[in-house]
Amino acid sequence: MKQYLPKVVAAAVGIVIAAVGYYVWLNHNAARLPENIASGNGRIEAEEVHVASKRAGRVVSVDVEEGDAVKAGQVLARLDSSELEASLASAEGRTEQAKQSVWEARAVIAQRKAELALAQAGLKRALTLYEKGHVAKERVDQRQAEHDAAKAALEGANASLARAERSVETAEAEVRRIRTQIDDFVIKAPRSGRIQYRLLEPGEVAPAGGRIVTLLDLTDVYMTIFLPTMQVGRLFVGSDARIILDAAPQYVIPAIVSFVDPQAQFTPKEVETRTERERLMFRVKVKINPDLLKRYVQAVKTGLPGEAFVALGAEVSWPENLAVKLPTAEGS
Repeated sequence: MKQYLPKVVAAAVGIVIAAVGYYVWLNHNAARLPENIASGNGRIEAEEVHVASKRAGRVVSVDVEEGDAVKAGQVLARLDSSELEASLASAEGRTEQAKQSVWEARAVIAQRKAELALAQAGLKRALTLYEKGHVAKERVDQRQAEHDAAKAALEGANASLARAERSVETAEAEVRRIRTQIDDFVIKAPRSGRIQYRLLEPGEVAPAGGRIVTLLDLTDVYMTIFLPTMQVGRLFVGSDARIILDAAPQYVIPAIVSFVDPQAQFTPKEVETRTERERLMFRVKVKINPDLLKRYVQAVKTGLPGEAFVALGAEVSWPENLAVKLPTAEGS
């Protein structure tokens, strides 16, 4: 038992030193900042986009590597769509047949119109001759029957044309449906960004909804910090902010407060006293301007630790050490 005592004492001393160090840092940090500016530590993060397959299929190719920069609409991967390609060829053949039926129906209509015109002329002559007493009533009845038959034939031809046109529409809709399914087998980037993870390889089978790659949107970059109740009460969405990264402390990056969590984190079990209420911490998201990120997109790296400073109020004068300072050369 005695042999473990020095280790326990050393651990306890370490904890005390760490607590004292944090307390000193906290007070030093508070002392060097104006009372209308708060700060918190965090890491640079970017919005993750999980690019998944809408349909199940065997992966034919993955056209990007981890770390590649991609643009919106760029092809990332392809799934096997050979069966759908065959179905598409069949549907396109049925479409051509339907169009041929339309052409034939229109030719029949032209023929039926000519027959009706001839029957109308014959009926008109028969009526004229009948009025003059040159033909019997039976001749007029015969011409009337021929006229009615030609008219009915024309109406039937028009109905056939309508059916043929509907068949074309149905066949074309089927072609569009299959092409849409084929498009689903081509995985494209929903937005510009950088490939973070390549999750499947050629030959593997992607389930419906299965992730192919993970994409980082480098125009949606932010740092998450936590602030206490008294500071959050004076903070607003849209408030001015600054970010300083440990890796580049010489630069001060402008940002804004884009989100303040309405629910506290690290909430004590029972919030009864003022002291306990002051211990409540709220998550705050500090976001960098997308236009600025586009200028320095090659230099954007996630995971970098740093410190974010936020203005507590509408009009805050930033001290000289927090004045915006950016690299002179893009990407440097």
